[in-house]
Amino acid sequence: MVALISDWGKITNQTRSLSNDEANIVPNPLQEFLRVVICIYFGELIMRKTRRAILLAVILLSLGGVAFKVAEVVQKMNIGEVKDPVAVLNALPDTVLQIKDFHRAKIENGRKVWELFGDEANYLKDKREAVIKRPRFLYYDKKDETAETSAEAAHIFLNEKDLERLELKGAVRVAMKGYVLTSELANYVPAKEQILLPSRTQVVGEGISIEGASMEVELEDKKIRMVRDVKTKIEPDKLAKKKSKTASPKIGG
Repeated sequence: MVALISDWGKITNQTRSLSNDEANIVPNPLQEFLRVVICIYFGELIMRKTRRAILLAVILLSLGGVAFKVAEVVQKMNIGEVKDPVAVLNALPDTVLQIKDFHRAKIENGRKVWELFGDEANYLKDKREAVIKRPRFLYYDKKDETAETSAEAAHIFLNEKDLERLELKGAVRVAMKGYVLTSELANYVPAKEQILLPSRTQVVGEGISIEGASMEVELEDKKIRMVRDVKTKIEPDKLAKKKSKTASPKIGG
């Protein structure tokens, strides 16, 4: 009888021990709630970082594609032998509207006809027009002599294959054969190889100064034609020295 009671005590103690172990295994409700909250928080954090990383990768790839396209176009623009000035501009992607350090040149039958530089160009692809800041336009005649025109701004008008017209505005300055023409407006017309200055213009050279309501410059023949309200100031001694040194452009009314 004593043995049975002793065995029953062992069984009771083992049962209590098992119950205590099972109690320790059962999770606390508060701990379980905190675990779920922590998992959700870190899960969202990881997903947010993943989405950001994917978005950043897509943006970098897109910018990389545009940069590659721009680099390709700029490389073409820096090649002076490109015969079609419009083709290079049309190759620009639609998202690219500004070109820094603009440079364009026209080559015809192996001869450079003109060059155009600018600090910045905004190209309007649909209109085939471009607006250039601080342009510098160089025209090369068949003797490779240069007439250089600068201004505060320029507006380019393009046709299907070439430059149709170039308008220059603000502090216009044309330097040619030792003479300097200053005005506020100037238009380069490639078809006639002329620079037209429709507003009042002054021509200054060594020993001579002329003003007119407007002027026309023949780039190949080196002729300057004055139109209306012409005023002339001549210093004979300086003019004579000038003529003895170099040939001057013909100036007429």
